[in-house]
Amino acid sequence: MADSDQPPPRARIRVTSPHTTLRPHRRRTVVQEIDEETEIGEVYMRSLVRSQLRLALVVSFVVAVLVGGLPILFVLTDLDAVQVGPVPLPWWLLGAAVYPVLFVIGWVFVAASERNERAFSDLVERP
Repeated sequence: MADSDQPPPRARIRVTSPHTTLRPHRRRTVVQEIDEETEIGEVYMRSLVRSQLRLALVVSFVVAVLVGGLPILFVLTDLDAVQVGPVPLPWWLLGAAVYPVLFVIGWVFVAASERNERAFSDLVERP
């Protein structure tokens, strides 16, 4: 075989990525993600808002059932006939018993809300 049977050598082509000229990606903290309103920061904020909303809806439902259920309880039963001193039992329930229950529900709500915020804060302050 002669040298003329072989094709001429091809010129070499260098293939490079256009991303090689970019700065290397620096890792941002969660606080920076939130402050710069990036997509990841938005996800973090939405998760906090969603957890707080879920908690508020649960507490609202419990209060509506407990306090809103009292008139239904009064209609279905004969509690008007029960007297505690000179005052009927429904008046005692509405005037006195509801407030400690609402206080406890409010206390539980605030504690759970602070727990959600503390968990979010721990996540944000993580390196």
